[in-house]
Amino acid sequence: MNSTPDRSTAASSGPILSAGDEERRAGLRRMRAVALGLLVLAAIVFVLTHGRGGAWGYVNAASEAAMVGAVADWFAVTALFRHPLRLPIPHTAIIPKRKDQIAHSLEDFVTDNFLTEDNVNTRLASAQIPLRLGHWLQEPGNAGRVVTEAAPALSKAVTSIKDDEVRHLLDRILLPRLGREPVGPLTGHLLQGVVEDGSHHGLVDIGIRELHNWAEHNEATITEILGQRAPWWSPKWLDDTVTARVHLEIVKWLADVRDDPNHSARQALDNLLATLADDLQNDEDTIAKAEAIKERFLEHPSVGNSLVSLWGSVRRAVVEALGDPDGELRARLAVALHDLGARVVRDDELRASLDRRLAETVGYVVRTYGRELSTVISQTIDKWDGNEAAERIELHVGRDLQFIRINGTIVGGLVGLLIHTLSQLL
Repeated sequence: MNSTPDRSTAASSGPILSAGDEERRAGLRRMRAVALGLLVLAAIVFVLTHGRGGAWGYVNAASEAAMVGAVADWFAVTALFRHPLRLPIPHTAIIPKRKDQIAHSLEDFVTDNFLTEDNVNTRLASAQIPLRLGHWLQEPGNAGRVVTEAAPALSKAVTSIKDDEVRHLLDRILLPRLGREPVGPLTGHLLQGVVEDGSHHGLVDIGIRELHNWAEHNEATITEILGQRAPWWSPKWLDDTVTARVHLEIVKWLADVRDDPNHSARQALDNLLATLADDLQNDEDTIAKAEAIKERFLEHPSVGNSLVSLWGSVRRAVVEALGDPDGELRARLAVALHDLGARVVRDDELRASLDRRLAETVGYVVRTYGRELSTVISQTIDKWDGNEAAERIELHVGRDLQFIRINGTIVGGLVGLLIHTLSQLL
């Protein structure tokens, strides 16, 4: 009555078992042997005590009932997975016959009771994922490990973006969209913010410093340019004296502008930029001129090629930087991740915002795609044939089901003993 399937059949057509499945199968065999052993023991006791009176009658009745209970529960357990004794008895081999209905029922159960927005949000709230991630990123070496693991994938992702794809994005989406958007007010608003914040002062400092250095070390070029503007009748010595003096005054003036942050030239530049920012937002003529410049720029045939070439240079630089384990980019990314982890741990408001956004994102996914996610259950089981589904399920629950056979043997024996006792008393 042992319901162990034929090994040759399982080996030829059954699923490939993992190490965990083999361990479960061994446990299932042991529990089947225990249940079968109790049935055999009850049968032996029944044979040895059959027809004997006295106390042996009680033992015989208990063993008889134990056999009945063992066989009944063996039938019930076996009928879930296959036909008992391979007889096509109605309402047996339930799982092979109804695996699709069972799969869809399990899918509905998981969707309705587990993949719900409330359950997922409760679990996320207790998990405190941003806080744990922040602590983990602060531990020595973890931020660098993330960068090391992610760098090849990032490099591959950047490399996979081809020039044709970038050109298509520029020609079909970005440049046409930029052409439809008015550039004047936006540029004016940005420029106004730059002037008010003084963000351009650093760039002005660099420009003035470089211009001063160039003028100081290129006297011959400047004097030659100035000499070309001198009258034809002017003597050369006078031209040389004037141009040398002009060059000296230019260098001194640039030095004054460089060293004085409140120089009138700087203030004049600020006023010019502020006026331009206001005109770009409010003056119709300036806005129209900005639009005309933008259109000429976008319509120029070299714009797309230049942007694609720029992207190629950026791509090569990024890939090379990501490929260097000791490079500056990786080091900066690791520092940035470490600092981010510290900020998440320290900043309660930021952490609460991350928790809220994570809950909203996961909640949306579960709410919108929960049913599709759970269909993996039915889709996977649909690919199995009935016997494969029965074997997989039996490997996971069959060992525990053998306790039903064991309990049926013991409880049947006790009930048989009780009934025989009551019959003797009556």
